[in-house]
Order: sequence, then structure tokens, then C-alpha cells
Amino acid sequence: MTELNYTIKDFKSDNEVRWCAGCGDFAILNAVQRTMAEMGIPKEQFAVISGIGCSSRFPYYMNTFGFHTIHGRAAAIASGVKAANPELSVWVMSGDGDSMAIGGNHFIHVIRRNIDLNMIVFNNRIYGLTKGQYSPTSDRGFVSKTSPFGTVEDPFVPGQLVIGARGSFFARSIDGNLKLSQSVLKEAEKYKGTSVVEVLQNCVIFNNGIHSEITDPNHRADRQLILEHGKPMLFGAENEKGLIFDKGKLRVVVIGENGVTLDDILVHDAMEEDPTLHLALINMKLPDFPVAFGVIRAVPAPVYDVEMEAQIKEIQKTRKITCVDDLLKSGNTWEVTGNVNGSGSSKKCL
Repeated sequence: MTELNYTIKDFKSDNEVRWCAGCGDFAILNAVQRTMAEMGIPKEQFAVISGIGCSSRFPYYMNTFGFHTIHGRAAAIASGVKAANPELSVWVMSGDGDSMAIGGNHFIHVIRRNIDLNMIVFNNRIYGLTKGQYSPTSDRGFVSKTSPFGTVEDPFVPGQLVIGARGSFFARSIDGNLKLSQSVLKEAEKYKGTSVVEVLQNCVIFNNGIHSEITDPNHRADRQLILEHGKPMLFGAENEKGLIFDKGKLRVVVIGENGVTLDDILVHDAMEEDPTLHLALINMKLPDFPVAFGVIRAVPAPVYDVEMEAQIKEIQKTRKITCVDDLLKSGNTWEVTGNVNGSGSSKKCL
């Protein structure tokens, strides 16, 4: 087998990237292209599917197969692509509005089915392409063109939807952290099943700085918890802080205070089937907790397209042509040419 030596340039198309200067989408594009170059997968086996929105221009900028579909339908089209050709590495690019408003039904069902797709949800908590309306992930009270006095509804939390739809893989990254994004995307591609990666993304025009509390370089160490499977849940400038489970809830502690030692800190288990702790990690938010990043959940589960292909092959075994009479049952007339019952002859059904 020939070793593949791709670089990021191999995955860049000749099209001009037409996002606003400073948009977080540029960083996500860079992370995806770098990840694909390092996966050892032939370039012609990648397919990038998108819906509608700023993020959905993605396929034009990738030197891979791609499909720019219609609003909210990226997951549905991608499901068909994967079912038709299970050998493809299928990537779905979708925004928080595209995937969780008009595309919400497709979003939860592709997760429930566990089709082997990589879904990247660009979450800037705004409708950017249509010029600044609030989205399904905008916070209560958010002021926008369509909520001038503040929204009066609570937002979706993408990770909660994934868990609620019986999702088996959920990860979170942030646009400006290229190293973290690449690490998460590699794990998503390796995982067999629906991998949902939420990327906190900045819209410089309509929602600039929406994630600035989390990304502030002066406080980042205290506000971000980078999870790694099998390692303690530590954060802080010196990894002096951690999480424990106390009376059924997560609690932040400082190592060395009140008798707390490193042994008391929770160890992350992304493969734990019970989603209780994973959901608690997803729900953590400032100021009481750091925001969790990395692969939060990665539990092996039956894969839809694999199961479907196996089922088809099994059924085909039981429906081999055994005699001309089998073909006559439908009352149709046609000719069967080739290897029928191993004879290699032509037989006619009348």
C-alpha cells in the first residue's frame, strides 16, 4: 500500500475564501484541512456536505468531493451519501441555526441512528448569513434584530441534544485553538458512528466576542477544562484546580486545600456508557465552572450504515435465484443471462 503524504495544500481548493476578515470559520477550515492531510485516507474518499449559512460555504474551499445542499438538510443528504458508499469519510458542516432550527429533526435522528458521519456544528449563537437574528443557541435576553427587547426563550445546548438523542460521541473545541481542534477532529474521524463536534466560533460582524469570557488569554487557564480520556480533570495555571463528584453534583476544588489531594480528582472516562457525568460536564458554564473542551463522550455503539450493509448482504444470501419458477411468481416476463445456479447459461422467464 502506497503511503499517503498529503499536506494542507492538497485539501485547499482554488476558490477565494469569502468569509468576513477575522471570522472564526477560517480557523476551523484550517483545522479540518490539516486533519484530513494527516489521517492517511485517500483524498478521493472525503466528502464534505453542508446546508445553508456562513459555515455552509465550506465545500467550495475544500479540494474534496462536496455537496452544498439546502437549509437544514445537510445531515439527511450526508446520511444518504454514507449509506450509498460506506467507504467514504463523510463530513457535515453546519451552523447552530442550520442544524438546530430547520434542521433539528435531521440532527437528532442522524445521531439516534449512529450513522458514521463527522458533524461539525459551528456555534456563534447568531444567524450570520441572514444578518444578525437570534439563533436556537442564543442566550435568554439576547438582543438582536429579531429580539430588540431580548429573547424570552432558553437556548438549546448542543451537547444536551446529543445525549438526549442517545448520541455516543460528543466533543467541543473553540475556533482559535488549532491544536485542540485538530486533536478532537482526529478522534471524531477515528470513531465509528456519528461524531458531533461543537466548535465555539466567533462572528466578528454580528456577535463579536460572544465567547470572549472563555477565550480571554488572561483567564483562559481558569475558564477552560481540556479533557483527556484516562487523565484527571485538572485546570488552572498550574493545574492546581480540579473536579470532584460531591453529593451527586460536580464541584470545583483546589488541590492542597481542605485535605484535597490529586487522588480525589475525577478521572475522565469518555467511554462510560452511563451519560450522567458526560452531561454534567457538558452543562458546566462560567462563572461557577470552567467550560469543558475535548472529547467528552466516545462510547462504542452499533453503526447504522455498517448494520444496514450487513443486513442487505444477509438478505441477498436468502434471495438467490433457485429456479425459473421463483422468477415467475411475480407474473413478469424477463430474461436472466449469466450465472444462474452456477450454470452459466441463459434462461428465459415467460
